[in-house]
Amino acid sequence: MGFTDVPRAARELAALGIAADGHPVLTALAQAADPGLALAGLARIAERESGLTEQLTSDAAFSARLTAVLGVSKALADHLARHPEDTIVLRGQDADRRQDQAAIRAGLLTAVAADPGSSEPRADLDAGKTDPAARLAAAYRRHVLHLAARDLTGKASVDEVGQELAVLADAVLEAALAIARAELPGDAAPARLAIIAMGKCGARELNYASDVDVIFVAEPAPASTAPASTEEAAIRTATKLAAGVIQVCERSTPEGSIFPVDPNLRPEGRQGPLVRTLASHLAYYDRWAKTWEFQALLKARAAAGDLDLGERYVAKVSPLVWQASQRENFVEDVQAMRRRVEATLPRNMAGRELKLGPGGLRDIEFAVQLLQLVHGRADERLRAPATLPALKALADGGSVGRADADDLAGAYRFLRRTEHLLQLHALRRTHTLPTDPEVLRRLARAMRNSISQN
Repeated sequence: MGFTDVPRAARELAALGIAADGHPVLTALAQAADPGLALAGLARIAERESGLTEQLTSDAAFSARLTAVLGVSKALADHLARHPEDTIVLRGQDADRRQDQAAIRAGLLTAVAADPGSSEPRADLDAGKTDPAARLAAAYRRHVLHLAARDLTGKASVDEVGQELAVLADAVLEAALAIARAELPGDAAPARLAIIAMGKCGARELNYASDVDVIFVAEPAPASTAPASTEEAAIRTATKLAAGVIQVCERSTPEGSIFPVDPNLRPEGRQGPLVRTLASHLAYYDRWAKTWEFQALLKARAAAGDLDLGERYVAKVSPLVWQASQRENFVEDVQAMRRRVEATLPRNMAGRELKLGPGGLRDIEFAVQLLQLVHGRADERLRAPATLPALKALADGGSVGRADADDLAGAYRFLRRTEHLLQLHALRRTHTLPTDPEVLRRLARAMRNSISQN
């Protein structure tokens, strides 16, 4: 039935009251990617949740969802061992339904509020008994649990998983900004701050474990809503807020951290100021930006904070993206950037690198982006930020042959699915195909389940 440590499995099954012959929970465990890992997770949750075996026995759908998750993800088993009440998201009709974007955002804001009935955090949260960053991390993992169960039982496609993870990341950034704003000193100058999602988050094709790339844009708050502030004072406030968002998302808590926030796609990268005004951004792009920076802006999207300011930023920089192909040595610059990325890989790992290796995810993304930037200036249909919609648009417009587009899309989904399954285990960033036979076995069984469900 797929157990590799039979004596241990027998002990854990007996402790759960599961007979070895024909028990429905045992049947569900046998379908998991790693039955032993799933059973160990059940045993830990049962220590905190009385009657778990009876609930699984009477609800086959709940049993299938829970064992599917536990057979892949030790990190989510750890979460459920701390919060067995969160198994509720795997039960009932809503367990197979995508949650509304507004509901996710409202739920996370409520999770960080000092008063559960309020969506406004208090300034004294850190002085309380609980850390709002920890509450946010726990709420984030509860949403990941719900999504992973739908993913692993065939209710969400690879494309949908990436989109929903980006929606969840937007909501986390909004909640982290609320925490950071509550921690500002009372005399801080009012400021507007927009958080621009970049990279995979901006394109809504995010991974389970990935840096979230962002750019921060700020302006003084208008006098109509707050006392007028100088631009310099507003930038100081906005910089504190931006640094606070990063710190909340990366803070180590009993619930773990949420995800790294990477602001280094901003003008001048690590050497540049964390926050700039819109005018300062535009001045930089007009005079100093390199080709790769315009390529990166193809994914820019207003994600959190002051969405009106964020949308104005995107509207202003978007025309610059589609003029980039007229730059001298444009194609050569894009190709050189790809070669530099590939050159950083150790030779003994290149063939196992799902993302950066030859024929990997980045090759597909660079090919699509290069064609978008070349042809998108004249054809607005090619300006989709996500890889797969852009590839389809390129095929529809004749820039890529249909058969080639189908091959690339199939390879992209396969590689992303593999990447997702590897990252789910520990909710840690990884893009490298493992060599451990046990890990490969779990991965292969999970991929088999995915193919059979879809």
